[in-house]
Amino acid sequence: MIGTALIGTGHLVRLALRRDRILLPIWILFLVGITYSTTTALEELYKTPESRALLGVTANANSAFLAMLGPLQDTSSLGGLVAWRWGVFSGLFIAIMAMLVVTRHTRAEEEAGRTELISATVVGRHAPLAAAVIVAGGTSLLIGVLQALALIGKDLDATGAFAFGLSTASVGLVFTGVSAFTAQLSENSRVSNAIAGGFLGVTYLFRAAGDAAGESGPQWLTWFSPIGWTEHVRSFGDDRFWVLGISLAAFVLLVGVSAYVVTRRDVGLGLLATRLGPAGGTIGTPFGLAWRLQKGSLIGWSLALLVVGTIYGSVAQAVGQMVQDNPALGQIVQQIGGADAMVDAFFATITQMLGLITSIYLVQAVLRLRSEETSFRAEPLLATPVSRWGWVASHAVFALAGGAVVLASAGLGLGLVHGLRTDDLGTVLPQMLGAALVQLPAAWVIAGVALALFGLFPQFTGVSWAVVSVSLVITLLGPALQLDQWIIDVAPFTHVPKYPDIVAGPLLWLTGVAAVLLAAGFAGFRRRDLTT
Repeated sequence: MIGTALIGTGHLVRLALRRDRILLPIWILFLVGITYSTTTALEELYKTPESRALLGVTANANSAFLAMLGPLQDTSSLGGLVAWRWGVFSGLFIAIMAMLVVTRHTRAEEEAGRTELISATVVGRHAPLAAAVIVAGGTSLLIGVLQALALIGKDLDATGAFAFGLSTASVGLVFTGVSAFTAQLSENSRVSNAIAGGFLGVTYLFRAAGDAAGESGPQWLTWFSPIGWTEHVRSFGDDRFWVLGISLAAFVLLVGVSAYVVTRRDVGLGLLATRLGPAGGTIGTPFGLAWRLQKGSLIGWSLALLVVGTIYGSVAQAVGQMVQDNPALGQIVQQIGGADAMVDAFFATITQMLGLITSIYLVQAVLRLRSEETSFRAEPLLATPVSRWGWVASHAVFALAGGAVVLASAGLGLGLVHGLRTDDLGTVLPQMLGAALVQLPAAWVIAGVALALFGLFPQFTGVSWAVVSVSLVITLLGPALQLDQWIIDVAPFTHVPKYPDIVAGPLLWLTGVAAVLLAAGFAGFRRRDLTT
């Protein structure tokens, strides 16, 4: 029975690899290349045991570092620094890769009608899901092994290298299972990715909150996060390979449940019934339709960033307290302006990260245009008196204005909690709102790239996600990797003024660049044919 259900899996694996012959190598080179370059940069920056020990004191006493990167558990080896500096982000990126690959070859294929055609041939019921899991899971394992070999190539301990590589691969396996399950829930691939992405965001927050809580706080929260499990492996330290068994068990369980659900539903349908909307009212205009399509995502992102802002706002006061509790650290901080400067640096880092996260929402909102086009819903709409510019503008407005709403929600969370904890709400809240919203022009630039690709080169709209990923890596890791300044300047967020020294000049330039890119996208779509 099992063999019959898997008939044709090999052919579908080869088909998926052929379709992803460009995408997967890019992911592999990206994750392995950053691992190698991070190791090289840290080797140059921290050559002596004393410099590594000082980094450990500073990093583990800073809530911002703990929330973003986790604790620095081993300063005695270069591998320990690599696991700290890159481990969380490596897990985050491989999770995104796995989610996109699985959804692309499962729910997206059903949505496009191709799975039904394939199922009419000699292909088993479980073959499409099995092929997607094999491709995503196999790529995750390949990345982990190559990361380990890259670290061994830098003369790092082989056991620690494989502990690090396999911990990264384990996150990919878990989110391969998560996406396999979410692909069964909705009839829409975008919704499936949104649910999986929401789960990733929640588990990332659990890890961040647990790490930032300190020794007296709820550090047990990290055990509820697959990315947190990678920290508990303690690569280049204890090398606790048994923790990887948790990820493997989660992967097997999620894939098994998904395989069971596949046989209990019709092709093209999901477990969650699609809610039919009204045929009239506010949906009778392009903007009303765009609101109908975009509001769920906008509300979800706004609430999520509000929660993120609240969490980070709650730990900000502890940053200053650490200086008082640690005299050695206090001497270091005093040289850069005291505890207030440390808190300002914390907020500068957090708001920049929130801006990068918001750019993901903007790209998602802009690319809804492409989804509507390839799903044959745009053509009948544009056959009515609705103009091309009006249709594109309806979604672009929600993307651009929605970005402001999402960032304002994050700033509201930061300002409310920190303002109440410091008894200075009237001053802190406007400052935090401003610090969050100054990230908006840089996010607009990335949205402009997405719209320009949609208008001019629609077949390459997927490159928008590469732009987001590259911008994130350059912004957060560029200085540590010792990249050339011209490379760092490519990322728009590197030009945003740091809180609290906010000036208007760079923001106006970024807004101008975004306007040019948006205009190119509008003009390109007006002149090209609709494609599938």
